[in-house]
Amino acid sequence: MTIDGMSDTTNTPSSSLPGGTWTLGDLTVDRFGYGAMQLAGPGVMGPPADHDGALAVLREAVDLGITHIDTAGAYGPRVTNRLIREALHPYPASLRIVTKVGAVRDRQGGWPPARRPEELRRAVHENLDDLGLDALDVVNLRLGDAQGPRPGSLAEPFEALVELQRQGLIRHLGVSNATAEQVAEARSIAPIVCVQNMYNLAHRQDDGLIDELAEQGIAYVPFFPLGGFTPLQSSALSAVAARLDATPMSVALAWLLRRSPNILLIPGTSSVAHLRENVAGAGLALSDEELAELDKIGR
Repeated sequence: MTIDGMSDTTNTPSSSLPGGTWTLGDLTVDRFGYGAMQLAGPGVMGPPADHDGALAVLREAVDLGITHIDTAGAYGPRVTNRLIREALHPYPASLRIVTKVGAVRDRQGGWPPARRPEELRRAVHENLDDLGLDALDVVNLRLGDAQGPRPGSLAEPFEALVELQRQGLIRHLGVSNATAEQVAEARSIAPIVCVQNMYNLAHRQDDGLIDELAEQGIAYVPFFPLGGFTPLQSSALSAVAARLDATPMSVALAWLLRRSPNILLIPGTSSVAHLRENVAGAGLALSDEELAELDKIGR
């Protein structure tokens, strides 16, 4: 028997993953998750070069106990969601798939906004169809542009998603690439369970927002936790990594988990071996002295 594309097989969040668990509304996930963006082709466009390899990464993520997969219909476009369905449907009962709407892809590989109510409705239905679901666990409204957040009201697009939530197509809402003011505006309209912004050791602009959200029980999900298309480079980071006989990326992930209990990790990869390395690396033990040294990087 399946419900909403979910199998009746139990797969409770695993405390063996680094960081323990967090609750998105009424949905419990491991704080260590997986971002599926890199499963699409070069530039997040088209199919993967290794189709079977992409499926293997998704299946390995679930086998490792990961219960939070981040995706978007714009990845490919519509490639990553279909890979997730092919690899994992019917889904384990505890697996939570978080997606984004609010941007599409153009032929040049850009990410033009698509936030009119009719565009958002179409995007939500495409996500449902491609993932094989009757309702989406969490939908983030992507704001701003490829250069980062941009000021302005989110009321019209966010209210369109609230209406889809009322219709039972979305369980929980979040925002992505948002300013602190937009987060506050969204919360004045309807509850949100997460904020997904760029944040890592070298990009600390959301420090205050993270602490505020933690007090409110709202998750903060850093995208590009390892620097994105420009990997993190820091002499202090390299020095700590060398002392721990670890990679700089492992140290960066471990620091994020220690930064605040509401931070959820979604590092992406198209490699099974790299996925395993990320899980192991995030579990590094960092001393107070090492944390203090790392904390100075983005200041």
